Amino acid sequence: MQHSLFASAENVVPFAGRGNGAQSEMRPGPGPYEHYVLGSAYDEMFTAEWSVRPPYSELHRRVATLSSEELHRRQQACEQSFLHQGITFTVYGNNQSTERIIPTDLLPRIITASEWALLEAGLKQRIHALNMFLGDVYSDGRVLKDGLVPRALIYGSKHYRREMRGLPVPHGAYVNVCGTDLVRRQDGTFVVLEDNLRVPSGVSYMLANRDVVRRAFPAIFRSAAVRPIEHYPQDLLATLRSLAPSQDEVSIAVLSPGVFNSAYFEHAFLARQMGVELVEGRDLLINDNVVYTRTTSGLKRVDVIYRRIDDDFLDPLAFRPDSSLGVPGLLSVYRAGRVTLCNAIGTGIADDKSIYPYVPEMIEFYLGEKPLLANVPTFRCRDPGDRDYVLANLSELVVKEVHGAGGYGMLVGPAATREEIADFAERVRANPANYIAQPTLALSTCPTFVEAGIAPRHIDLRPYVLSGKEVTTVPGGLCRVALREGSLVVNSSQGGGTKDTWVLET
Repeated sequence: MQHSLFASAENVVPFAGRGNGAQSEMRPGPGPYEHYVLGSAYDEMFTAEWSVRPPYSELHRRVATLSSEELHRRQQACEQSFLHQGITFTVYGNNQSTERIIPTDLLPRIITASEWALLEAGLKQRIHALNMFLGDVYSDGRVLKDGLVPRALIYGSKHYRREMRGLPVPHGAYVNVCGTDLVRRQDGTFVVLEDNLRVPSGVSYMLANRDVVRRAFPAIFRSAAVRPIEHYPQDLLATLRSLAPSQDEVSIAVLSPGVFNSAYFEHAFLARQMGVELVEGRDLLINDNVVYTRTTSGLKRVDVIYRRIDDDFLDPLAFRPDSSLGVPGLLSVYRAGRVTLCNAIGTGIADDKSIYPYVPEMIEFYLGEKPLLANVPTFRCRDPGDRDYVLANLSELVVKEVHGAGGYGMLVGPAATREEIADFAERVRANPANYIAQPTLALSTCPTFVEAGIAPRHIDLRPYVLSGKEVTTVPGGLCRVALREGSLVVNSSQGGGTKDTWVLET
């Protein structure tokens, strides 16, 4: 059924071919863009003078010919494709969880080849420095001796794992899968918002978005020379294999918390795409310091575990004794070098938002290079001067918990009520070390199809970086979009959706 909805999607008006980015200095007239309002943020498609940016010229020209009914039909086809595939996520709250189809948008976000070249180089530089930082913290601690990073931030972090001290990891790659969140500022430059180094999710949505949007605009996709991303599962598989204790007949498994986890669809999807076992803790056992998985044909040795479970729950003998998700004795096998865990245990100290402000200095410290991608200016509430500034300017800042994720536990000052600001001020005063604050960024906007037509909505970008024997990137990433008008919160758990990201070959 979903294929019939997409059928002849490009037959409404003949495709005009690649143009020279013909510009219009006029505001769009009647049609899908007639209610489009430019704000102060950088708009991905339009300049401040309403010229169409060249990478979007073909998409703009094609979309402008489509009726509202046709756009609705194509959007419905995208949504039904996700529905039929069971592409879901789980929202937690009020002691309940709700499973939903993740919203996806019809219109792609486009990145030029030159923009991607800078992003790719900056992301690789960043992951090299972060891996070196983790290796240093769990060995000599030069970065601590030199005072670049305060010892209290490391040894006081709930993610620090003393069990990792002196324990080497294959190729020095602690972070094997990284999702770094990027945003574009008003001047058009990209900056890093945060690094996700423990169990980053969302790559399955990236791949699913490509599938549906490519079928929604097949002629434009073919002519645009978009770089492929479908090879990600095989790139991930190659990375995992490169980390095995032995390279003979490497056996890999994806360890999931189970069907009630918010990203279970992704766990099953990636295991299926890589052709490896999807397991839960109860499927694994330890025998003679080796990890085995139970199969219908008997026990099968496991060499590499791509774990989608936080450290606390991996081994009830080493971490939380009440965990039923992990494998008793797993840490012992890991320390003996008989199994590789990806990402490595203890990577959360570099994932901590209180460490994020130090990453540019880490790049210079370990690599002797200037950062290619800048951070967002960040106030550390543990510092009295920063705390006083934050408390005096809560209505203008975004305040985040240092261990927070998913858009939970944060305050967007300009969108908050007086009561919410007062409540958050008390939280900061009570535990200042638990919070950082950043200026409210005018995240770039991108044309997004909503009920009223096409409107600008704020977006970010999460590219994925794989680190093993080699470091590789996926050209593009998960583009998240704040579907609520005026919202800056792109997380799906907070009402956000996703878009396909096209990185052009030239």
